[in-house]
Order: sequence, then C-alpha cells, then structure tokens
Amino acid sequence: MEIRGPLELPARREEIELQTADGLTLVGELAQPETGEAVATLVTLHPLPTAGGFMDSHILRKAAGRLPALADLAVLRFNTRGTTSPRGTSDGAFDGGGAEQFDVAAAMDFVRERALPRPWLVGWSFGTELALKYGRDHDIEGVILLSPPLHRATDDEVAAWAGSDRQVVVIVPELDDYLRPAEARERFASIPHAQLIAVDGGKHLWVGETQTRRVLTEIVAAVNPSALPLETHWPPAA
Repeated sequence: MEIRGPLELPARREEIELQTADGLTLVGELAQPETGEAVATLVTLHPLPTAGGFMDSHILRKAAGRLPALADLAVLRFNTRGTTSPRGTSDGAFDGGGAEQFDVAAAMDFVRERALPRPWLVGWSFGTELALKYGRDHDIEGVILLSPPLHRATDDEVAAWAGSDRQVVVIVPELDDYLRPAEARERFASIPHAQLIAVDGGKHLWVGETQTRRVLTEIVAAVNPSALPLETHWPPAA
C-alpha cells in the first residue's frame, strides 16, 4: 500500500487533555510507536485558528499518522485555546498569540510529566510564531519552523535565539504567501546557526503528496536522520 493522504500507520494513539496555568483544558492526541520507545518527540503547534488552523491541519495530522511508525517519533498534537477539531474544542478564546504562551507551557509540562524524550517544537505558520516567542522558555532540543510568516514574532524575539544552543530549522516555501526564501534569509540572519531550507515549488499550505513528503523528510532529517529515507509503502519491504 502506498503511503499517501490521510493513511494512518500503526501507532499507540491516546486522547489527552492539557491543563494550562490560567485554568483551561486543551484537547489533544499523543501518537507513539506501536512497539518500543520513541527516540524523540514532536510537539506540534498548528496554523492560525481564525483561518482554519487546528490540530488536524494536514501536515500535522500526517506527521502523527506516519512518523511514529516510519521514524520512531512521538507526535503530540493539540488545539490551542478556543480551537475546535473532531477531537473537540479547547477551552478559552483565541488571544492572537499572547495567552497562547500558557498553551505551549501546558504541552511542555505534559511532555515532562510523561518523560517523553528529546522534545522539539514543530510550528506551522501561526505555530511558528508561538515557537519563536515562547520556545526558549522550555527544555527543547530545537524548533522546526514550517512557512514562518514572522507577523507576530519581533526581530528581537528572533534574534534572541542567537544566544541559544537549541537548533533552529526554518523550512520556507519558494512560493510562500507571506515570507519567501530571500526575505527569510534576511529576517533570520540574526541567528547565525539557523538552518534555512528553501523548498522549490513549495507553497504556504504544502498541498500535495510531494510537498508533504518533503516536509516530513526535513523534519526527520533534523530529529532522527537515521530513519531516512522514509518508506513510501507499507508494510515496508523486507
């Protein structure tokens, strides 16, 4: 069977709830390898909820559907405050990236309480703003930024990562609606160790199996490169 679209490969999937410091309950899911332990954890931050972003935004859903089996990764997805998906609706209301700092903290508290290994923040669009603004407050190995618009994260908040030993991987579509590779190189130049990956033909929403596989491959290349190349069929060839 070719691995494409919403196909879910074998994994241990668990509906979870996160509790924020300001008293909200956020709904989410944790997907882990079906057998054995994960080698790293992706804590995903979804696109803008007022523009349709949620924990099931397709790249994040496919990461959870595929990467526990293909790359031995745990994938944590959740709806930020006020966001609805088939999993349910998180308490609270969208705050434009302000109070969402408590949502990021709640996810990282869960990671710590469950002793999930080697956490990385994986933000997409609005989620990259949360990763940049609040990621340095937490014990993470790095951030992976998919289609960063840099609308909310200030130049100072970006530059603050220069003093961090956490990895910064920036994946920028050639045809992005908000920030294209040339401008992204300028905006992220304040982080000398940032790795900027320009994706030819890529678009902000990463639509299509070719773009999906490219994004998932770049994520795995940063977090568990020994799992590459990713299988394209299941079950894998003997």
